Amino acid sequence: MVRKFAILILVSVFSVLPLVAETVHAQQNSNVLKIGSKRFTESYILAEVLAQQAKMSSNTETKVLQGLGNTAIVYAALRAGSIDLYPEYAGTIAQEILKSATPLSLEELNSALAPLGFGVAIPLGFNNGYALAMRSADAGKMNLNMLSELAKKPDLRLGLSNEFMGRADGWKGLAARYGFTQSPTSLDHGLAFTAIEKNQIDVIDIYTTDAQIGHLDLRVLDDDLNYFPRYDAVVLYRLDVPKRFPDAWAALQKLGGTIDAPAMIAMNARAEIDSVAFDIIARDHLVKAGGAPQVPSTKTGERGFWVKLLGGDLTRLTAQHVWLVLASVLIATLIAIPLAVIIFPYTRLRSLVLGAAGLLQTVPSLALLAVLISLMGVIGSVPALVALTLYALLPIMRNTCAGLSEVSDGLRQAGKALGMSARDILTQIELPLALPTIIAGVRTATAIAIGTATIAAFIGAGGYGERIVTGLALNDRQLLLAGAIPAALLALVSEILFEWLERVVRRRQGGK
Repeated sequence: MVRKFAILILVSVFSVLPLVAETVHAQQNSNVLKIGSKRFTESYILAEVLAQQAKMSSNTETKVLQGLGNTAIVYAALRAGSIDLYPEYAGTIAQEILKSATPLSLEELNSALAPLGFGVAIPLGFNNGYALAMRSADAGKMNLNMLSELAKKPDLRLGLSNEFMGRADGWKGLAARYGFTQSPTSLDHGLAFTAIEKNQIDVIDIYTTDAQIGHLDLRVLDDDLNYFPRYDAVVLYRLDVPKRFPDAWAALQKLGGTIDAPAMIAMNARAEIDSVAFDIIARDHLVKAGGAPQVPSTKTGERGFWVKLLGGDLTRLTAQHVWLVLASVLIATLIAIPLAVIIFPYTRLRSLVLGAAGLLQTVPSLALLAVLISLMGVIGSVPALVALTLYALLPIMRNTCAGLSEVSDGLRQAGKALGMSARDILTQIELPLALPTIIAGVRTATAIAIGTATIAAFIGAGGYGERIVTGLALNDRQLLLAGAIPAALLALVSEILFEWLERVVRRRQGGK
């Protein structure tokens, strides 16, 4: 038993080495311009435009960390130095980051951001504001054109994005300005278009450059009380970027004013409707604008389901997903089993520790990730691994305690009568008899980790969640399935392996 535990420790140590190497590499590799994006189509595209412009016009090595989540998570990554810049919007910076009650000019934004170590530059040339929209046919029947008229229709069903519901410039302020009495449903931005198309909701929040507005024939309701500020697209960056990457920064300046609203809508449409890859859309825009030479790409334009499922990223995503699951479960096992052994004899302490572990399970994964990013000052595998490990603790600890409680007092007394020490009783009687139950706990923890590991994509740690997150942003069911199916297959393989392991353990114990 001791030998097996030592082997487990060694395996866990070696599983964590890539994590340490990644952290050191991230801290030392200051020659790479790291560009982040939020989790919606336009931000994906703009991040690629910035990266390709910097790389092809200045030979600067760039890295794009796509789909990092909402404003809070991407801004936390910028503060931590995990990214150097990302595409943002002036209204969002003023309201969400600086908490300003009034719109701010570019000069005012820079003045307020400078003490924080950030700056705003490169106005890209278009305004992508928030608005509410509904089906044109329904709006025509109701003669509904303005938000003040919508406020008089309390029976209409509103489905608003999660971020819009919580933003300072979102639903709460809008409802107060117009006197809305509706109780909106909160849902993902991409899924809202499917819901309104299928007549499940009547009104959604949209970005004014959304490609689906024309595709679904939606009517954008006029903000007649001028609630929404302008959301001019800009680049939010760390103030040391121009000094660290002077050539890349000079190249990025050339993007100022090169993207108008129709161009952005067209690029969004190519991604969401035609399923063209983000890097190709960015490349084509830069070539058309004369901002960069032709950019080689290994991707094709439109992609069918099998191309998405068996694409070139499958091996990389599988390796990332499997590593996150194995490392987190191994670390959780090393923590949970010894801790369960220690607390098992003490009823109150056991209840307290298991209760605390259970409480961790109730914390929403994205909230936990946001907290970990702020505490650890890094994005990627580090906070993802910590989160997965915390979620895996409860089933392993609980099952270890349950397995130990199943060992009869008579067997313990027999061991004492034979002169066995407490350590011998633990390693030769209690743990071997509890092993099937412990393995069942590790099995449950592994299943939880496989499903929860998809959250890693929200903070740039990879895994099958990359496809799921992008599929949600694009409202692409095929891409969602291309991420969900491999995760389900991995869970199935895990169940088969644990079923075999449990049979082997029971057979050996039965033989004894």
